[in-house]
Amino acid sequence: MSEELTARATAAMPFVTVLGLDMVQADPGLAIGKAPWRAEFCTVGGALHGGYLMGLIDSVAAALTALNLPPDAIGTTTVESKTNFFKAVRSGEVTVSATLVHAGRTTVVVQSDVHDDSDRLICRATQTQLVLR
Repeated sequence: MSEELTARATAAMPFVTVLGLDMVQADPGLAIGKAPWRAEFCTVGGALHGGYLMGLIDSVAAALTALNLPPDAIGTTTVESKTNFFKAVRSGEVTVSATLVHAGRTTVVVQSDVHDDSDRLICRATQTQLVLR
């Protein structure tokens, strides 16, 4: 965990605190965050809820997008998100890795993968972020 990166993410997105997300890397090409399994974020059978996982993805992707905004931008917002779920997470922690696909004047596209403690691919999302001016 990087306390500085997590503090910056929390300042920009207070929801990061609710998610329990710790940012561990944030560079223009890659952002990584980690979050522990917690019972209050589960659905039937103790599996992390898909909405929780999507919240983690959206937050890490937004951090990456912020690092790729044009100089005249004032922020970003998600306008499209497509997620495929492959496996359930019932313990441990998850790692969200967001990579840049496209950085343009009006949109930024990010692909995010979520892995469990055993490095199994849990889900993959592709998001389009709108550049705000």
